[in-house]
Amino acid sequence: MGVEIRESPVSDEEFEAMKRFVHDYLEASVENEEEGGRMRWYPWHSAEYRFNHILNVTELATHIAREEGANVDITRVAALFHDISKLEADQDVHAEEGARIAREYLETHGDYPESFVDHVCAAVRDHSFQGDLADVSLEARCLMEADLLDKVGANGTTLMLLRMGYEARTHMDANEMVGRVLERGEDAVSRVVSDTAETLAHQRLKRVRWFKEWLEGEVAEMEVGADSDPL
Repeated sequence: MGVEIRESPVSDEEFEAMKRFVHDYLEASVENEEEGGRMRWYPWHSAEYRFNHILNVTELATHIAREEGANVDITRVAALFHDISKLEADQDVHAEEGARIAREYLETHGDYPESFVDHVCAAVRDHSFQGDLADVSLEARCLMEADLLDKVGANGTTLMLLRMGYEARTHMDANEMVGRVLERGEDAVSRVVSDTAETLAHQRLKRVRWFKEWLEGEVAEMEVGADSDPL
């Protein structure tokens, strides 16, 4: 079981206010950066992309938390804040910075129990941990598993192909790009711990494998056509 807090400390209205804060913080991170924001020249690293990723992870983490007996409020609030500093802090410190921002917000925007705030911030801080997911709290694990899962499946494939188009890559490169999503998904399966996350990971991997098979067939036909072109 996850952390036990007798009553839900976060109302729906408060959760929506947190969402608005995270969205506005990400936008301000980009606007305040003299060079246009870290990696802003890649559209999927924009404030809107990052916020959509956060919402995806929040939904996935909430589902995993419910199924695995974790504290849902701690998990979903930590998921909201986990990448809040992604556009302004270096990758190796964005988790710690996100935990700092989460603590500042929770301590100034409500009367949340100290233990709740501590556990949320710990999950945010731990979400970039590269070791065994069994070594972190259940709530942090649910968040980390959701973060891994958002990068695989149909969503991960779509993002990879969007990147291919943005970089002016040809359709002949698509199979290689989708292969990267498949590799990332297989790595995610090797890291997740919960039955819920493992089931989701296998479902998403199956979709990528199907797409890759169809794509390989069509690319092969294109290559045959190109070889037979007299020009």
